Amino acid sequence: MKHIVTGMLFLCIPLYKMLIADGGKRKRFTLDDIFKGAMGKKIKEVDAYILRSAAFAQPILTYLRDVVHQVCPDAEEKIKWGFPHFDYLDDMMCSMAAFKQHCAFSFWKAPIMKDKSLLDTAQSESAMGHLGKIRSEKDLPSKKKLEAWIRDAMTLNEMGMKVPARTPMAGKKELNVPDYFIAALIKNKKAEAYFNQLSYSHKKEYVQWITEAKTETTRLKRLSSAIEWLSEQKSRNWKYETK
Repeated sequence: MKHIVTGMLFLCIPLYKMLIADGGKRKRFTLDDIFKGAMGKKIKEVDAYILRSAAFAQPILTYLRDVVHQVCPDAEEKIKWGFPHFDYLDDMMCSMAAFKQHCAFSFWKAPIMKDKSLLDTAQSESAMGHLGKIRSEKDLPSKKKLEAWIRDAMTLNEMGMKVPARTPMAGKKELNVPDYFIAALIKNKKAEAYFNQLSYSHKKEYVQWITEAKTETTRLKRLSSAIEWLSEQKSRNWKYETK
């Protein structure tokens, strides 16, 4: 009888979390919903991503991945924009990426997390990520601090919080290029070099075209096209330009 009660509690916990995340409005759940919440998923695509990464990056990515799952057992792994993401309650929570000489780790809702130093770090670094350039395990924050950040990110997802849209400052042109776009540019040096030399308005055309996509499938397709065109030194509206 004890085992039966324990099993029922195991299933009820994720069900309760889903009710909180949906504001208690969801009325019908399937068994798939319950089991999906009861256990996070480690997927082979992330295994492959880690194995493809440079030798220095593999233990870093493995450690970050393990800590996320230890703190958030319900986290689901997905590959988005070419690098691993961790979703929680069907919403993006955090991500990690490996580059030639460093790794990066990002929180999707960093702008509304408690620790504002995450944003300061991202703005002071030339690479994507909220933990700075992680070149070795020595560059990683303490496990206690990392766990606290992950729990904060989890809470925001449970509350259904969204990052407010950024409003441009008057008299200052500041273009917010998404992390996934930056990551894709870094992988293609020709595209990155051409994008960096574009004017503000031309960069904005690419960024808006990609970020305004209604679905993830469309966004990924536009991102792929953008990298291809940029590597060929083409502007966003090159098809309509007079030769």
